[in-house]
Amino acid sequence: MTTTLALLGGGKMGEALLGGLIDSGWDPEHLAVAEVAAERRHAIEGRFPKVRVVPNPAWAVAEAEVVVVAVKPGDVAPALQAAEPTLEPGALVLSIAAGVTIATLEALAPGRPVIRAMPNTPAVVGRGAAAIAAGRHAGEEHLARAEGILSAVGTVARVPETLLDAVTGLSGSGPAYVFLVAEALIEAGVHAGLPRPVSQALVIQTLLGSATLLAEGPDGPEALRAAVTSPGGTTAAGLAALEARAVRSAFLEAVAAATARSRELGQS
Repeated sequence: MTTTLALLGGGKMGEALLGGLIDSGWDPEHLAVAEVAAERRHAIEGRFPKVRVVPNPAWAVAEAEVVVVAVKPGDVAPALQAAEPTLEPGALVLSIAAGVTIATLEALAPGRPVIRAMPNTPAVVGRGAAAIAAGRHAGEEHLARAEGILSAVGTVARVPETLLDAVTGLSGSGPAYVFLVAEALIEAGVHAGLPRPVSQALVIQTLLGSATLLAEGPDGPEALRAAVTSPGGTTAAGLAALEARAVRSAFLEAVAAATARSRELGQS
């Protein structure tokens, strides 16, 4: 059976991508995974019994049309170097390893079309946000194929590589910002007198419902916020307290700091 897509790395993101691809109609018998850790191999074999799971990258990529690099950044070079002897000349190399530049990937997979992607952790529940950037040898057909793969676990945007650090600072780190907001709101509910389980349930559903309104409604965040804010009302009082403490500015600074740190890590 010909392998259409080989995945280097069977961690949480790799497993999420496998599940998304299969759920979206990919034939599991056309998928292969290279994972060095025996425990992870057994976990993937248990969940996806028809997917070929091997310990060696070279065994996984033989005849593969697409190779997805989903290992830790420090393991990218060893994984691609091990895969090189059996890597097809025209195979698309799609990397989701944070901070590994296109230049590095092209040096490790010379002559192949390379696309670098920055996904985020909600991909594990099929609600991820990813951005992709093309290398020198990647054309429209390769970008379209990368979009088709990553859209199995969320939305995909195209950007030049120079903007991937900003993507990292915004959507890559963004889930942590949202989780911090959730923690703070839950604690605020407790301080206001709510039992912690009630506060947690209300906050989670509030965040979910608000995100759904943003995603599925016709209005943007400004209009939705205005619709909830009656003049002189409770929401206006709460928003005034947030603005007085420069919460909006804090988010701007958080994204800028994360973007700068991503740039530093990429240079190192």
